Amino acid sequence: MIKIPGLIDVHVHLREPGATHKEDWKSGTSAALAGGITAVLVMPNTEPPIVDGKTFSLSLSAAKKKSYCDYAQFVGATSDNFESLLRLSKYSVGMKMYLDQTYGPLQLEKLYLWLKHFENWPKKVPIAVHAEGRTLAAVILMSYLYDRSLHVCHVSTREEILLIKYAKNRGLKITCEVTPHHLFLSREDIPSIGPGRSEVRPRLGSNYDREALWENLNVIDCFATDHAPHTLSEKDSVNPPPGFPGLETALPLLCNAVKEGRLSMEDIVMRMYMNPRKVFNLTAQPDTWVEIDEREKWEIGAKNLFTRCAWTPFGGIHVIGKVKRVILRGQEVFQDGQVLASPGIGLNLRPEYK
Repeated sequence: MIKIPGLIDVHVHLREPGATHKEDWKSGTSAALAGGITAVLVMPNTEPPIVDGKTFSLSLSAAKKKSYCDYAQFVGATSDNFESLLRLSKYSVGMKMYLDQTYGPLQLEKLYLWLKHFENWPKKVPIAVHAEGRTLAAVILMSYLYDRSLHVCHVSTREEILLIKYAKNRGLKITCEVTPHHLFLSREDIPSIGPGRSEVRPRLGSNYDREALWENLNVIDCFATDHAPHTLSEKDSVNPPPGFPGLETALPLLCNAVKEGRLSMEDIVMRMYMNPRKVFNLTAQPDTWVEIDEREKWEIGAKNLFTRCAWTPFGGIHVIGKVKRVILRGQEVFQDGQVLASPGIGLNLRPEYK
């Protein structure tokens, strides 16, 4: 057995409120434990989106009753909440700004709205952005002008990882994350996955893009799943929504890369435990760890997944390394494919909202 700290996924969509047929706090955090993840940072593009005190309370109320692992909630930037959002800065893990096409109603297209949020949001609380290509270049410039840190979500292309590399080399306060699906899949896999099921934002890149991410691992601060579940009927529809489930498959895929010599376990711990704590100002979870059988070989498939959407784009991939046991604050919460804890054991990693 390999013993590692409980991992932190800094980019998770749990679909509650509003779309619990895809996922909710109970099913999603069960999936997290099965993937060796003991804390999730949850995105705000729900239905309704988490953009004010009322919706913030709605999400955290569900989390308090249902969550099997620890959590913290992002709030979403809109065209008119740059002042009212301030009250939530103390209680949220960060503000998310959607600057390119995504799932949900939160895209900010006007540059002056970015300025308003950069001016008003406290510097000590992270800003995370969905920004691609030229939009990424623009928001990096803004972070320079305002002399504040910026976390870039799901980097997917060669030009983006090199842009972040150059910004870091110039001393800018930029951190970034990369998803397993952008590390292990490319456009070449779309025919085998299916056109609807392969819809994701940012889109799958070329093999050239994928290899550029591997070649610049030292630029990548975090591995994050961007767990974004939709049902198969939705993914196979005429207008499939973008997003993949990923909480249960990230660690085995990364362990496979360890066996192939592309990563070390220390690399995984650095990007899914140490750096997430630094970037998002998270305290340690005491007496919390994950035990992995590094020799167990198995095939990824939809069977026995905890995620409610019940499918994965990684189906059929053979991996080595399986989560066998998870301890959260001294309590055994997962063992051999079974969640052992009661819902509500998860704690909010930020101050309780009042």
